[in-house]
Amino acid sequence: MLKIGTKAPNFELPDAEGQTVSLSDYKGRKVFLWFFPKANTPGCTAEGCSLRDEYTRFKDKGIEVIGMSADSPKRQKKFVERYDFPYPMLCDEELGTLKAYDGWGRKKFMGREYDGIHRISYLINEEGVIERAWKSVKTKTHGPDVLEEIGE
Repeated sequence: MLKIGTKAPNFELPDAEGQTVSLSDYKGRKVFLWFFPKANTPGCTAEGCSLRDEYTRFKDKGIEVIGMSADSPKRQKKFVERYDFPYPMLCDEELGTLKAYDGWGRKKFMGREYDGIHRISYLINEEGVIERAWKSVKTKTHGPDVLEEIGE
């Protein structure tokens, strides 16, 4: 995990529509950046829907929501359309941004080790600095859990 108080790495990545999105596009605004392993899987769907359902509350607090995985724009677009996500879902197929945010690395599941995406999230402040970080995420309640922690 990146440390609180450090500068958030900038990125320029395609979204589900193939449009380039950059962290610098959000300068002067808070950003909630969440990383997920794979589009259209049960845990990622639950997490995405939890954030979707709380999207208005995030916006009311002046926080932009951005999701990111290593999925292709085509796969991400199907995910966005199927679940009506109102926020950008970015595609880091090259893994550069995922690695820069410590969102990629060794994982262990049922005794097997492999490289993959860690389910983590960051709140980035208006100056582009990491304000909060979440390593332990409950997929079904991530949206309300974050809002409760930041004082909603």
